[in-house]
Amino acid sequence: MNAPLRRVAISVLVLFTLLILNVNYIQVVRSDELREDPGNTRVLTEEYDRERGSIVVDGTEIALSVPTQDQLTYLRQYPQGPLYAAVTGYYSLIYSNTQMERAANDVLAGSDARLFARRLADLFTGRDPAGGDVVLTLDPAVQQAAMAGLEGVTGAVVALDPSSGAVLGMASTPTYDPGQLSSHDPAAIRAYADELGAMDADPRLNRAISDNYPPGSVFKVIVSAAALSSGDYTPDTVIPAPDLLTLPGTSTTLENFGGSSCSSSQEQSLIDALTISCNTAFAQLGIDLGEDRVREMAEAFGMTGDGLEIPMEVAGSSVGDIESEAALGQSSIGQRDVRMTPLQAAMVAAAVANDGTLMTPYLIDQVRAPDLTVIDQADPEEFSEPVTPEVAGQLTEMMESVVANGSGRAARIPGVSVAGKTGTAQVAEGVPDHNWFVGFAPADDPQIAVAVFVANGGGTGGDVSAPIAGDVMQAYLEGQGG
Repeated sequence: MNAPLRRVAISVLVLFTLLILNVNYIQVVRSDELREDPGNTRVLTEEYDRERGSIVVDGTEIALSVPTQDQLTYLRQYPQGPLYAAVTGYYSLIYSNTQMERAANDVLAGSDARLFARRLADLFTGRDPAGGDVVLTLDPAVQQAAMAGLEGVTGAVVALDPSSGAVLGMASTPTYDPGQLSSHDPAAIRAYADELGAMDADPRLNRAISDNYPPGSVFKVIVSAAALSSGDYTPDTVIPAPDLLTLPGTSTTLENFGGSSCSSSQEQSLIDALTISCNTAFAQLGIDLGEDRVREMAEAFGMTGDGLEIPMEVAGSSVGDIESEAALGQSSIGQRDVRMTPLQAAMVAAAVANDGTLMTPYLIDQVRAPDLTVIDQADPEEFSEPVTPEVAGQLTEMMESVVANGSGRAARIPGVSVAGKTGTAQVAEGVPDHNWFVGFAPADDPQIAVAVFVANGGGTGGDVSAPIAGDVMQAYLEGQGG
């Protein structure tokens, strides 16, 4: 009789031990993971009992919580929802949160360590707990111009302050209404989500940072930087520019856009090659420079394959694999496995504009306590120095020529010097090309750097993306009194 009782006792002891271990594992080891799980609506529901902080742009709340008369105490609203949807994301009872609502959730929900004193005071005073505000770096005029330019197309615009890295604009189309995903009606939320998911291009994807694309001729800025930094080239150095280039080790020929000829002499200066975006010249230039120089320069500009946090997560940009000189030639014109996010493209322009110093992009200017006290202020940080001021000056001269005399004429601004580069990237047989433009203005005193991406625009970067970039830069400069 004692033996069976002993076995039962041991079994119960083992079960209790396993239960205690499991509870400790869940509450200690996996607590953060479970709390931050987007599918954990329990935490989200508890947060509805406190007033969530606001997301603010230029003194205006673009996301805020208002009291309700229903079971959930507060409702999240987005007064200019579609205009800022790519940045705010949504705060949903069903689908958790995305974009800034997710990246700054600890501040907005009031659980951030910087708000500890406020929480402690709430405990002793009986005051209702509330979240803090995040004040963004966005400029309303830039955002409006970007969204207006992208109307009717699938694409993205990113604008940066070259001197600080502050994000002045971040637009992605098609857009959507985050308020419909943040209502208190589960059936309506799911219906709207299904509607968005059935679209050809899902509006919930922030194309400015969450995906990367072949940049086409925009990458020629990086190849130009590698050439100028080598000390063997200047803007006036004459390089080969054949009508057709047979890629090394293959019978494959590479031609210029539309089969055009870059030069009757089959050679031209580096500045002229960039001005008219000569494919054969840059493919050969990349081959002559070698993979190491091209890759090292791309990585110096941020194309390491690693993502960023601004604080929203940014997809990585990279040159990709280059297994031969033929592949290097194709990569040197921004094709093959080369991929950029629009943010990365804007970073390239911003680095050139800032005398060769690339600043780390950021979206949050201030964090404020519920009483509007500033508890954190952005402190711009240097990301890298891809080129010297001298090389940056040479690149600026070449990019000014693109806008003044070449493929980027549509980005001109009356009375303002503009530097830029167009890009047209092939996608697949029978699929319309992607269109790009990167640039900055004024070229002699840069205040804004911009990248415009239009997916499958079907034209060229010069006629599709450059006009949008010009409008965005002009809107900002006019707002600054320029």
